Amino acid sequence: MTAPILIFDSGVGGLSVVGALRMHLPGAALAYVCDNAALPYGTKPDAWLVARIVTVCRAAVMASGARALVVACNTASTLALHALRECLTVPVIGTVPAIKPAARVSRSGVFGLLATSATVSRPYTQRLIGEFAPQCTVIRLAADPLVAQAERVLSGAPWDDVVIAASLAPLWDAPRLDTVVLGCTHFPLLREALERNAPRAITWIDSGDAIARRVAQLVAPEACASASDASWASAPQQSGLVRVLSGYGFSAPHALSLPDDCSDSV
Repeated sequence: MTAPILIFDSGVGGLSVVGALRMHLPGAALAYVCDNAALPYGTKPDAWLVARIVTVCRAAVMASGARALVVACNTASTLALHALRECLTVPVIGTVPAIKPAARVSRSGVFGLLATSATVSRPYTQRLIGEFAPQCTVIRLAADPLVAQAERVLSGAPWDDVVIAASLAPLWDAPRLDTVVLGCTHFPLLREALERNAPRAITWIDSGDAIARRVAQLVAPEACASASDASWASAPQQSGLVRVLSGYGFSAPHALSLPDDCSDSV
């Protein structure tokens, strides 16, 4: 079987980069793994998260035989990329908030960073802003409830516009804001709802295309041998997971085998 490119996220958010990967690497075998037993990541302690992410990714790389790992999770990337690269022999491609393109695109120089509380508070995020947008006003907004809204696709439930509107509301206090960075891979799954709840035209920027271009630079494309790409989950029995993964071309998830001492709670 062809060695796949493995996409990792805490939940279904990493699916938002699948389309870009398939566009830049047509025919390449993909695999998906979600640590949905420990969702959400954004509210967990840092040390616990690093250990959990390393354990899950090592197990998933071994199970899938992956030739590269895409960490399609901003929280995991801003926290655990170094640890993952230290312990894995395959290329590890992370996800960081699209601060650089937002600074380039924003006409007013005022843009928002919509992310989880973990991502907006990271020193790494501040370094990105200092390096690529020192002349801009960046409004950092933690919007953890939007992760749960994106995960509602598992049950087929509609998005709750009240929750989405409330999560976005602080952004509109800045009248010159014209661009918003979607700093969580879950958030592009809500693009239609985000646009509907914006009071004016906004340029929304995510990292999907940049991730795919970086993967294409590091990994040569190979033909996919099977009709469906494989997937794994730490809680494969979750209602709706099979349906959602199949919608992105993945087979029903296998149970990801983790060490007994890798607790899914803190």
